[in-house]
Amino acid sequence: MKDRMGRELSNTEVVQKGVNRAFNILLDFELMLLRWVGYIPFHFVRKFFYLLSGVRIGKGSTIHMWANFFQPNNISIGEDTIIGDHSFLDGRDKLIIGNHVDIASRVLIYNSEHDIEKEDFSDAIYGAVKIEDYVFIGPRVTILPGVTIGKGAVIAAGAVVTKNVEPFKIAGGVPAKEIGERQNKNPHYKLGRARLFQ
Repeated sequence: MKDRMGRELSNTEVVQKGVNRAFNILLDFELMLLRWVGYIPFHFVRKFFYLLSGVRIGKGSTIHMWANFFQPNNISIGEDTIIGDHSFLDGRDKLIIGNHVDIASRVLIYNSEHDIEKEDFSDAIYGAVKIEDYVFIGPRVTILPGVTIGKGAVIAAGAVVTKNVEPFKIAGGVPAKEIGERQNKNPHYKLGRARLFQ
């Protein structure tokens, strides 16, 4: 038997590939079910299923409708945090989202990407993503692997974050660069209740 690159596989490699394929089919099925859960218009029902799948969600936090996940058991969300609709949360490495974080709609957070230098393009590069307390992430932001966004930072709409953002800095653009600084260095607000049917 040969792999997709035409390399001969040993019996052990064939068995390992079969086991990996079975695991990935089960994971894909779980992710499909979670995608369906995203259509349920009640926060408490969605939260129940997300907790069941392994996502850790703090008190008062909400994930709006149509969110998508990858490996949810590596995702941790603090208290009083809102995740906007159509967001993608990648759990192939650790994804830690702090307290009082406001993530707008259609934000994509990745902690794995292809290793473009590998000959067969099959290996991945992983890097944990950490979003600290009181961060605001605008709509349609993309956050790439290995990034830490410091406390109180703001990411402008449409930015692509490829490197760390220091606390209370405002970053925007592609790739994101510092464009300002947040003046309130002692935030203590609560985001409050999310919209009822979102």
